[in-house]
Formats: sequence, C-alpha cells, structure tokens
Amino acid sequence: MKKVELLAPAGDLEKLKVALLYGADAVYIGGQTFGLRASARNFTIEDMKTGIAFAHDLGKKVYVTLNIIPHNNDLVELPNYLEELKDLGIDALILSDPGTLSCVKEHLPEMEIHLSTQANTTNYMSAGFWYKQGIKRIILARELSFVEIGEIVKNTPEELEFESFVHGAMCISYSGRCLLSNYMSGRDANKGECAHPCRWKYHLVEEKRPGEYMPVVEDENGTYFFNSKDLCMIQFIPELIQSGLHSFKIEGRMKSVYYVAAIVRSYRKAIDSYYELGDRYQFKAEWLEDIKKASHREFTTGFYLDKPGFEEQLYTNSSYIREYDFLGLVLDYDDNTSMATVEQRNRIFKNDKVEIFGSDFDSHLITIDHMTNDAGKEIDVAPHPQQIIKIKVNLPLKKYYIIRKERKDDGIFE
Repeated sequence: MKKVELLAPAGDLEKLKVALLYGADAVYIGGQTFGLRASARNFTIEDMKTGIAFAHDLGKKVYVTLNIIPHNNDLVELPNYLEELKDLGIDALILSDPGTLSCVKEHLPEMEIHLSTQANTTNYMSAGFWYKQGIKRIILARELSFVEIGEIVKNTPEELEFESFVHGAMCISYSGRCLLSNYMSGRDANKGECAHPCRWKYHLVEEKRPGEYMPVVEDENGTYFFNSKDLCMIQFIPELIQSGLHSFKIEGRMKSVYYVAAIVRSYRKAIDSYYELGDRYQFKAEWLEDIKKASHREFTTGFYLDKPGFEEQLYTNSSYIREYDFLGLVLDYDDNTSMATVEQRNRIFKNDKVEIFGSDFDSHLITIDHMTNDAGKEIDVAPHPQQIIKIKVNLPLKKYYIIRKERKDDGIFE
C-alpha cells in the first residue's frame, strides 16, 4: 500500500524547514504574487531555490501556489513569473483558473499541475473533465463527505490523485470563494488579501431605527454567525486513508512555526501508527492533546461525517484558544557545556517550568535554572523579541526543537 502524503503549509523558509523536519512529506508555498496568502511573508525566488534544495535533499516535495482568480491585468506578468519558476525544480503548481492552466501548459508543458480547492470540485464528472485537461491531482472542495469522496475516487482514472484538507481554519464561503472581504474592506479574498470579515462581530439594525443594534443571538457582545470552528480530523485517520485520498492537507501558511511543528508532528505519528499496526491501530488521545497545545478554535469534522449543523459554528466569540506559549526555537546545542542556544519568541524567565519537544524527541519538562545572553552574561529574563540566549539543559537537543510553556490564565486571547 502506497503511503498517503502529509502536506504542510510553509509561509516562509523557516516554516518550510520545520514542517519537513517534523514529518511532512511535502509543503506548499507561495511566491510574492499569484498566491492566496498575500499577507504571509512568502518566498522570493532565492528562498524558493533554497527551500526546494532542502526538501529534495530529504527526498520530499515542494508545491507552489498560483491559485488566485486572475483578471486580465494579472495575466500580463504571469508568463514572466513562470519563466522565473521554470528551472527551480518545483514538484507541482497549484492553480484554480482555466486561463492560468492554459498559460502554464504553454510555458511549462512538463510541469505537474494540481487543481486548487478554489475550483470547487464536488463530483466525479468534474474530476474527469479536469483530468482530461492534464491535471495530475485535484484538491477536493471542503464540502464533501467520506461517502462522496469514495464515489469520486471510484469513478475516476486510477492515475488521478485526490487531496483534501484535514486540519485548520474553515472558510464560511463555498471552498473559499468569498466576496465578503472585498465588499466590506476592499480587500479581495480571491487575490490573497482576505480581511477575514467572517470572524467579526455582527448585530442586526432595523432600517428605521439607526443606531439600535440588536444581537441576532442573545449575547451582549454581538454574534459571530459566519464564524466556523476549525477542522480537525486526527481522530479519523483510518477513514481518511480508506476513502482513497492520496494527500492530507493542513491549512495554515499564516500560522507560526510552532503551530506547524505541533500539528505536523501529531498527524505524522497517527499516520505512521496506522500503517504500522493496520487493524490493530488505535487512536491515542495524546495526539489530539498535543494539537490542542497550539492555538486553535474549537474543533469540527466539517462535512466529512455529515453536513454541518448548528454546533459547527462559533456564536459567542472569534478568539483562539491558546493554552501554551511558544517561548523559543533551539538553534544549537553544545554537548560539552549542556548549553542550548535559543532564539526567543516570547518572554522567558529564570525558573520557568517549560516543555521541550522535537521531531524525534518526546516532550520533556524542565526548569530553567541558568540562562545567559549572547555575550555570556547571566540574566533573569529574556524580554526582547527574537533575542538570542543560552539555557542550561541536560538533554541532547537539536536545531529546531521547540520550547513552550503552559499559560496560567484562561488560555483565551483575541
């Protein structure tokens, strides 16, 4: 049995490296243009070269997004951009528009092409049509059940691959085709500039009573009736694999490097366990608990089991749940001195009780009893963003291990 692919988001070069080291088989990235995450740091051409080389050295893949819904003026620069991508060794391009597809086939005829979820593929006839246009893989619409996915796989050529989102934020609009952001803020979601108005508060106002704001749901803070819970399918790995999917996609190019590491790590463990144990496979609650240690909203299974109902929306707030803080990223470790060089991401204090984990390293709790700045001077706190510090750790650490700390408040933040 060919193992299913675990596909992770990478908003920049650091996240690409972490995603692959923590177990992703492939990553999807965006360039400076033509992708749907314009606010992410994204990749320059040089970053792409570096990232692709890093991935290929590990035997892994990099897919590049070209999935905006373009207007005429967007197509003017597309041929030049494709020329820049031509010799980078990209494993596939992700697109949603027939015009973009035509342009790619003309300028990069040998390129593997994946069809974005933005194309709203919900049936086997559409899938067959796109296969005839030269599409190698279809990223299915999020609005499909296990039964529907199985029917699509069964009624299409074996060579056609299918990918679905299994984790991350859900869009209220059909497969992400949203006009609300453009209308409310002038920022086009279909050009990668979504302002996420689905997460805003809304009240009802009657035409002849301006200024009288009536909550749609009885809540003094308003209502969030567009606001979906986050998708999480970690408890349904056997069903996902048996549905015939070729790739499990994690959403989150805007998320932190800590988020990418934690989510990829849990799904990697679950997938590997299934292939190792088969019928003896059992879900482990610790995989989900580790996922919950990264910022998230309440979870839903989306459309996989049935059409979402009342319980799949968040009506009271749009906040994330964050029970742990990402404190730092290990950059180096000296076996002789047992000192770890760390890039700080949140304030670190002497005597903090912290948790350290890595791609091949189970979580360990330690107390920071010795900490210095980069000049070797002992300090009690590391307050400066991305400050380089050294901490005493009597454990063999590696580059890109993560340090986190449990929060003492309610874990909710805006």
